Amino acid sequence: MNIALFGTSADPPSIGHQEILQWLGNHYDRVLVWVSDNPFKTHQASLSDRLKMMDLTIAAIQPPAQTITLHPELSDPRTINTVEKAKQLWQEANFTLVIGGDLVPQLPTWYRAQDLLSQVKLLVVPRQGVTIAKTDIDRLVHMGTEVAIAPDSTSIPNVSSSDYRNNGNSSVIIPTVAAYIQRESLYAWQTSPAP
Repeated sequence: MNIALFGTSADPPSIGHQEILQWLGNHYDRVLVWVSDNPFKTHQASLSDRLKMMDLTIAAIQPPAQTITLHPELSDPRTINTVEKAKQLWQEANFTLVIGGDLVPQLPTWYRAQDLLSQVKLLVVPRQGVTIAKTDIDRLVHMGTEVAIAPDSTSIPNVSSSDYRNNGNSSVIIPTVAAYIQRESLYAWQTSPAP
């Protein structure tokens, strides 16, 4: 069984996350999704709220994808710990860790990166405006993994969670997530008084 591992900080999950998940659901036997705290970022919404928003994002995928499932038990700030948990639960699986193109140069600095890369293949999802350097890919391969680049035809919109966090651009999130954010008053721009 080929399993895609898709972890994200989801602060908040965007339509880009949803498109990636939909594409993964069509190319892997299972897609395991988790939300975690990224040690390289400061999060505005709580882990619990981000988990609820990711659940809403997955639920809105059409047609519904039974192969895409949310696994809070896999959440850990260190990806190696997540992979080791997943390997205990799905012992016969082949795992592919899905990362954005912007993380390629950073990945070798992750906690126990060598161990991580010896246990998974990588699928790199290109991001508009981010160049994936061959030298960075070669470094990952040299560390013991196989690297594939997702085709640009995945039609992933050029959006970022920060588009919403920083200025409330609701076009980058799905309506049910927007409603949840508004109901819970999750982001600072929403709660600041009008000038």
